[in-house]
Amino acid sequence: MNRFSRLAPVLLLAGISTVAACRSQPEPEPTPMPTINQDSIDSVNAARAREAAERQRVADSIAAANAARERARADSIAAENRRMEALRATITQPIYFDFDRSEITMQARSTLEQKVPILRANPNLRIRIAGHADERGSDEYNVALGRRRAMAAQRHLTTQGIAENRIEIVSYGEERPVAMGSNESAWSQNRRDEFEIVSGGDRLMSPMQ
Repeated sequence: MNRFSRLAPVLLLAGISTVAACRSQPEPEPTPMPTINQDSIDSVNAARAREAAERQRVADSIAAANAARERARADSIAAENRRMEALRATITQPIYFDFDRSEITMQARSTLEQKVPILRANPNLRIRIAGHADERGSDEYNVALGRRRAMAAQRHLTTQGIAENRIEIVSYGEERPVAMGSNESAWSQNRRDEFEIVSGGDRLMSPMQ
């Protein structure tokens, strides 16, 4: 009997023992599935929802504040524009004269008096007064009449303390009517002094109250 023949029974018994040992080991228990805690999930979701709502509230608050600032800025600009337009309108408001006269009427005086505080508050403001006449009379006569009317308005303003070198005068006679027609309605509108801002009118200061 050779050596392998003597070892075969031993190897066979060892194999049987190993198989038996393997069969006798218990099978591993399955890993338990984690238990889902719905309350925890709901709590996390609720917290996230609150955070999102808070972020949205802050964003809305910032947007509302920005919109309010823009509205306030727009309102301020509009108010400033209205103020400037009112001052310019007062300065440029014309005055009117009786037929063939250059004396300042009571109504014209009132209009001129409204210009004085603005001129005082804005020492860099310079204006031009243009005298006009209606169509009656010769061209030469009406140019001279228009000049007398412009000078009358200038003189009234200078007596109120406005420097004469801030007030230019010019006469157009009957050349630039604002109303067409040969009747008193048109003539009364053409017998006038017009006022133009020459310089310093970009940022007018309001008179002190």
